[in-house]
Amino acid sequence: MPTSEQSSDIAVQRLYDAHHGWLFGWLRRRLGNSADAADLAQDTFAGLLGACRRRAMPDLREPRAYLTTIAKRLIVDLYRRLALEQAYLEVLAALPQQHAPSEEQRMVVLQTLREVDALLAALPDKVRVAFLLSQLDGLTYEQIGVEMGVSVRTVKRYMADAFTHCILAAA
Repeated sequence: MPTSEQSSDIAVQRLYDAHHGWLFGWLRRRLGNSADAADLAQDTFAGLLGACRRRAMPDLREPRAYLTTIAKRLIVDLYRRLALEQAYLEVLAALPQQHAPSEEQRMVVLQTLREVDALLAALPDKVRVAFLLSQLDGLTYEQIGVEMGVSVRTVKRYMADAFTHCILAAA
């Protein structure tokens, strides 16, 4: 008798076999290139496989709608990452040549930016806003509370959640 992990793997394999070609075509039309479409199609199924290994495979009455939802989130992540990289490259272009980092340093910074972006994207919206107001804008918890229209106690909870998330991500 197969284990639950094996059952999930089989279910995802069947879903992959039945819908990968369709999803790849949908992504290719949406993105305008085959390379990103292939990557995101694979990422969609890899994410689904990971989720199914953590919990039971959902009963999918509309598998294409489900796959499309996952893929749309990955498209948003792709565009956010590309925008972040473009902003970094624009800053680099404005630097005098003697201050420009090496190619290796650029790659390290870009990877770190991607990791920070993913970490922040995983936070709930209000927690992320409170965290950024504190860490980037230097606002006090009282000022954040006024800005967000919440109590200081709520801001403290948001910040505790954000710091806990950061600590767990670093572990």
